[in-house]
Amino acid sequence: MTTIRWRLKLLALAAGLSFGSIAAADDFLAAAKQKVASATQPKSQWDGPTTGPKAVAGKTLVFVAADMKNGGILGVSKGVEEGGKAIGWTVRVIDGQGSVSGRTAALNQALALKPAGIVVGGFDTTEQKVAFENATKSGIPLVGWHSGEKPGPNAAAGLFANVTTTADDVSEAAALWAVADSGGKAGVVIFTDSQYAIAVYKAKAMEAVIKKCGGCTVLSYEDSPIAESSTRMPQLTTSLLQRFGDKWTHSLAINDLYFDFMGSSLQAAGKKGDGAPKAVSAGDGSEAAYQRIRSKRHQAGTVPEPLNMQGWQIVDEMNRAFAKQPWSGYVPKVHLVTVANVGQDGGPKNLFDPDNGYRERYKALWGK
Repeated sequence: MTTIRWRLKLLALAAGLSFGSIAAADDFLAAAKQKVASATQPKSQWDGPTTGPKAVAGKTLVFVAADMKNGGILGVSKGVEEGGKAIGWTVRVIDGQGSVSGRTAALNQALALKPAGIVVGGFDTTEQKVAFENATKSGIPLVGWHSGEKPGPNAAAGLFANVTTTADDVSEAAALWAVADSGGKAGVVIFTDSQYAIAVYKAKAMEAVIKKCGGCTVLSYEDSPIAESSTRMPQLTTSLLQRFGDKWTHSLAINDLYFDFMGSSLQAAGKKGDGAPKAVSAGDGSEAAYQRIRSKRHQAGTVPEPLNMQGWQIVDEMNRAFAKQPWSGYVPKVHLVTVANVGQDGGPKNLFDPDNGYRERYKALWGK
């Protein structure tokens, strides 16, 4: 046993702890660092579908966005437009404007247009159950993006497929970065929005990881509407600083949008851009988030979705629906962006855009 471990044993005994608990904490921290290192590696190899139907011609899609102010939804919509153009379809985007009533109106407008397919961009199937049922009755296939906790088909909700990374992996990567960065001593505030099942799922998953870290603490679990971040976050940030002071070392959020409006309050409190509380988001990797990470302005990392690539995947999944074939089964692997690798995988464009040739791969599948 090394001198350091002997000292740890003596300290543990003095504190009434077992040496085994210290060793377990060491093992958890080592595993966290290993998983973080793996998640930050470049994603340059194509691991998506290699077979699929040729393009079904002459289709029209409507992309119904939960809120186009959300950088993730905006990025995916652009990918759908780009992929739609490549396959030869017409794509129209309708903005739900960040409210339940707005999304209901947008979906009803989409149904009235009688498109070949509808893309559900960033909101839950349970929220719009009636509209989804009407789409199913009309024979209009639905493909979602972040429209539930899990990727793939959701027959009960009428979704041909939900395109997303695995929420558990995304949440784990964000939370483990906080564990590794703090040396297993993070004091964490978690931000989520209970309007969305996926948001609650990711927040609870991050909370579970932090609670597994013996030396870490969940200081607060904040449920704040993401659509109201611009008005709520400045005051909420100030309040949290007053409550927790230097105990607040890391922020975890289900979306980068929360961090868009924290900077002014942190600066006013004398917090350095690359200092605590360090912010990491479990999605989606917005342009603003990339800029903050690159310039070290109150965001240390994000676990981005490959937004543009997922837009192409949505088009591919919709083509499979039109061709009466099963979904592709493709779930992109998790990726963690920090200041150390922000220039990789499309980083200069301030988006996670994997250099894996996905455009050419999908065009080849479609015969384009």
